[in-house]
Amino acid sequence: MPVKVSVIVPVYNPGIYIEDCISSLQRQSLPPDEFEVIFVDDGSTDGTPARLDALAAEDPRMKVIHQENSGWSGKPRNVGIEASRGEFVMFVDNDDYLGDEALERMYDYGVANGADVIVGKMAGKGRGVPVELFRRNHPRATVENAPLIDSLTPHKMIRRAFLDRIGLRFPEGRRRLEDHVFIAEAYLRAENVSVLSDYVCYYHLRRDDSSNAGFERFDPVGYFKNLREALDVVERYTEPGPVRDRLFRRWLRVEMVERLRARRFLRLPDDYRRELFAEIHQVVVERFGPGVAAGLQPTQQVVAALTAADRYDDVVAFAEWEAAVAPKAAPGDIEWRDGSLRIGFTAEYVSAGEPMVFPADAEAAPLTDVPKDVTEAVRWVTSETAARFGQATADLLLRERSSAAQYFQPVEFTRETVPAGDGGQVRLVLRGTATVDPAALPAGGVWDALVRVKLGGWTKECRLGPAPREDRPAPGAGVVGDRTALPYWTQPHGNLSLEFGTRGKRLGLGRVRRTDVTVSGRRFQVPLPLHVPAQTEVRLRLVSASRFFDAAGVLSPAPDGAGSVLEADLSVEDLSHGVWRVALCPTPGGEQARFTGLPFALRASDGRLRVVEVPRPGVALRLARRARRVLGRARRTVSSRIRTGGK
Repeated sequence: MPVKVSVIVPVYNPGIYIEDCISSLQRQSLPPDEFEVIFVDDGSTDGTPARLDALAAEDPRMKVIHQENSGWSGKPRNVGIEASRGEFVMFVDNDDYLGDEALERMYDYGVANGADVIVGKMAGKGRGVPVELFRRNHPRATVENAPLIDSLTPHKMIRRAFLDRIGLRFPEGRRRLEDHVFIAEAYLRAENVSVLSDYVCYYHLRRDDSSNAGFERFDPVGYFKNLREALDVVERYTEPGPVRDRLFRRWLRVEMVERLRARRFLRLPDDYRRELFAEIHQVVVERFGPGVAAGLQPTQQVVAALTAADRYDDVVAFAEWEAAVAPKAAPGDIEWRDGSLRIGFTAEYVSAGEPMVFPADAEAAPLTDVPKDVTEAVRWVTSETAARFGQATADLLLRERSSAAQYFQPVEFTRETVPAGDGGQVRLVLRGTATVDPAALPAGGVWDALVRVKLGGWTKECRLGPAPREDRPAPGAGVVGDRTALPYWTQPHGNLSLEFGTRGKRLGLGRVRRTDVTVSGRRFQVPLPLHVPAQTEVRLRLVSASRFFDAAGVLSPAPDGAGSVLEADLSVEDLSHGVWRVALCPTPGGEQARFTGLPFALRASDGRLRVVEVPRPGVALRLARRARRVLGRARRTVSSRIRTGGK
């Protein structure tokens, strides 16, 4: 069968960090005979060459090419392209990994849309990734209708025939930004680019030793020389005007202005800061016309103007002012409604921990000249921010804690100006309500709630919280789409998170009182603190001293809207005389049937059921449990001494 995708992995001394990459490639849902993986070892000096050779010997999908060190990733990727047999090539770094269905989903999506380039949703573990690009799927994206230019890393799937037709390959040698040159040209010359945003395809990992190539401090002279080559590509394939200015703006914003802002700039040594500033100043003066900086946000415009004017000291002073600015999001009402969790919040920016204030009567005014000093720059930024308040937005994202996968949630919000001080100033507050459908999110894990605020010159994220302990909403767990979901407040910080697959004590079933249970004939009924959107089938497990059996039950929304009511019709004939403990599995259709004990028991006698207390374990059983705990501790102690050599 023809190979659909060739995965190309440039490799250089990754050590253990390549293992996650290998595992993710071996787990791909694409049939084994429809993809290949080409590792191009660029002269590794650790144990990686032997590891890859052994891998290739046992897995026919894996191929290894060894070559002398070339200095960077361009040549290994080109070597991989030449060796590939796939209809598409997919570039993966040796310390990153793929989602299990990434190749299959990206390939199918690309073929369905006739794409030359497919951009899969990314997640960053300890490092930033594009956010706005992945708000939704873009089957036919261009640099004009989507923020494609935000993603210039090489980790894309690209049609091999397209690369050959236009003769596109990576620049080679020891150099930076070879991926910018390659991807920018691919975007500008492709017949179609498709962006897949409803599944996380690519996971960027920041290594514990921070030795990823992108995190090493660079030589500014060489870096910005290579950056100019990416600008050359844009000039070659675009005409002067708004589109070119918009593309150039990406490099001005990301590679220059953002490097000169706030804490990121201040934490650099002064001599390196000055060298970096000098090189950025040269590029700004040489390559960017006034239309490029004019489209930036207010704070970015100030930094760009001061940089173009070669005012290093003022850039430092402005960075010191900006370093104190941060978003703050306070939770409001949080409740379950019709199977969705509605999360209220307010958000605004603070400076040095206090709410920022802005002029009440501000009017928009372009930055026509370089501010004479930082005081004037701050005054213009705050005035322009207030004048643009109608463009401010608030989003709520859920970010899975272990993988960093994140998804925008639907939000309705309003903008509110709140009088502050003597009346000549206001606070700019965003009030929002997000609607979270647990069934629409990937199963499992803990998801942290973050609020993303766009206001004036800032786009920043913060956790939703802290919530004061005395008035925190406590909506309890929900059962939606064959999964449990529990909103809870983290300890000790009091931020909002959402846990899927909750079971045991965290479900809150221990709060049920025995007196709440009613029995009528073979039927019993009890209110539970679990939200369900509609009648939901559950399983019960009844356990006696000698045996157990399962029975069907139903959770129905409570008449007062608070929680649910559990009902079950039990055949007394199935219950022999004695006391039966009761456990609930609220998600019998889930991956695992997990039962949680309820704080009451049922006594069967004379064809009737009665509600009784859960029997306490007998003396012999308690002694047996205690003995098991003691023996377990002893085994762990012995194992620990063996591992540490008896120390």
